[in-house]
Amino acid sequence: MFDYSARPDLLKGRVILVTGAGRGIGAAAAKTYAAHGATVLLLGKTEANLNQVYDEIEAAGHPQPVVIPFNLETALPHQYDELAATVEAEFGRLDGLLHNAAIVGPRTPLEQLSGDNFMRVMQINVNAMFMLTSTMLPLLKLSEDASVLFTSSSVGRKGRAYWGAYGVSKFATEGLMQTLADEVEGIANVRANSINPGATRTGMRAQAYPGENPANNPQPEDIMPIYLYLAGPDSQGVNGQAFDAQ
Repeated sequence: MFDYSARPDLLKGRVILVTGAGRGIGAAAAKTYAAHGATVLLLGKTEANLNQVYDEIEAAGHPQPVVIPFNLETALPHQYDELAATVEAEFGRLDGLLHNAAIVGPRTPLEQLSGDNFMRVMQINVNAMFMLTSTMLPLLKLSEDASVLFTSSSVGRKGRAYWGAYGVSKFATEGLMQTLADEVEGIANVRANSINPGATRTGMRAQAYPGENPANNPQPEDIMPIYLYLAGPDSQGVNGQAFDAQ
């Protein structure tokens, strides 16, 4: 595991948007960020899941989060603009953006992968991520210390058979992170990095590896040190890097 111990008030006063915040790694990150003082914007498509995370954060006495039901597969450009306008009106800036939402899609040879399935994975994993990044960037630039975190994968660093659109989408994720990092280097208080969570006990992992014993993998909460390090002030100046959570 990434070795980092976060002080309790690491993220005090920060406003952080987490996509796919209703379950798995996104929910764990949202709750962890809130526990360290952040006001977390919980974005996801299933409102019931977001409400559960909201209730857990509130019950723990952490800063009141915000639930944002938002479908990354179907959202139109003007909806991203409206979302950014809402965040600006409410908070005046954004200090962190964790791109966590993604789908695996069919694991099949490219030859057998339908165009519809390929485009659906790219829509959620890449296009929506770009739209959210570009519309939130002006708000991130208003922060004194902003961090954009992209969720990668080992199959986005070296191509592997049968990972199809998902693998391609994670290569695109690394490319978007590197491009953004190079553009903000030295000219904005914004940094961009990627995290490969590794094998983690989530529903998505179980879908991708049905034959695996989930108990052998760490819980999402166990890999949070890197998520805290990169979201907080201790990683100032760290930009354009690809990290492994484990």
